[in-house]
Amino acid sequence: MTITFVVNQVRKESPGYTTTALAFEAHRRGHTVYYVGIGDLVYLSDGYVGAHCRKVPDREFRSLHTFLEAVIGVEKQLVSSAEWHVMWLRNDPAVDMEKRPWAQDAGVLFGQLASKQGVLVLNNPDGLVRASNKIYLQYFPESVRPQTIVTRNMADVEAFYQAQKHRIILKPLKGSGGKNVFLLDKKEEKNRKQIVEAICRDGFVIAQEYLPAAKNGDTRLFLMEGQPLMKEGKVAAIHRVQQAGEIRSNIHQGGQAKRATMNKEMKTIVETIGPLLREDGMFLVGLDIVGDKLMEINVFSPGGLIHASEFHHVDFMEEVITAVEQKVANLTGNP
Repeated sequence: MTITFVVNQVRKESPGYTTTALAFEAHRRGHTVYYVGIGDLVYLSDGYVGAHCRKVPDREFRSLHTFLEAVIGVEKQLVSSAEWHVMWLRNDPAVDMEKRPWAQDAGVLFGQLASKQGVLVLNNPDGLVRASNKIYLQYFPESVRPQTIVTRNMADVEAFYQAQKHRIILKPLKGSGGKNVFLLDKKEEKNRKQIVEAICRDGFVIAQEYLPAAKNGDTRLFLMEGQPLMKEGKVAAIHRVQQAGEIRSNIHQGGQAKRATMNKEMKTIVETIGPLLREDGMFLVGLDIVGDKLMEINVFSPGGLIHASEFHHVDFMEEVITAVEQKVANLTGNP
């Protein structure tokens, strides 16, 4: 199997990223693995998608650090998607929104072409178009999501703030990693206009009801094919706890990861949205859950799977790559 991982920029990848661990596991199994930055993608004169790829060297690696170091040091080579079985879109469009706006949609656009040419593209690029920002959550049943408005109008935010008894969360419609997420309450009331204006510089603002359970952090739960990712009876999930005085539990914002298990509220959420995610071709996603509510669905490059593996003493990457192998076998007729 030949699998091509598409990331924002190869040189900015980290050994701690889930993408690195997935690529490492695929290489360990003897598959041909390529790394591609968004800017490396090409549409070739013969009608195929291609890319200036970094091929993982054909040798063993003792750690994720040495693995990624070797990948970054490899010279690029132009490779046609006619040689790929899998194109895995692990880039985060929100990261490129400010400095590289041309790169935001490129992965999905090239992915759509590759998919029509017979390449297995993960997650499904047509589904990713629908899920390209946080409004995707509003397609799912109201019972599992917090009360929300999406607007650029200050009066709308004011009315929602009053209706929610002066305590709401504000964040950008397009964003990731906890960037520009604010708690608006009476303490911050005097700054509310500036906060909304700051978020609206990059587009729409999401205002959500504040969930008291959020003071205890959130849970990142991984779903594969619409079901909880499991290995040896253990579920791929982490509990993320924010620092003192901080509302954001994202690891990139200083949140601390802890072991997590699945409760009945999470099971209800999965039963409600799992089939819909599967219909949209969302092979691997990360759900951010607070209490009995789904706060976000991370469809591009959900992180934290290394933490989950360490806490549960199993390698969830093995399960994921096994599932990819099976999908390719089903497509090629070679089970």
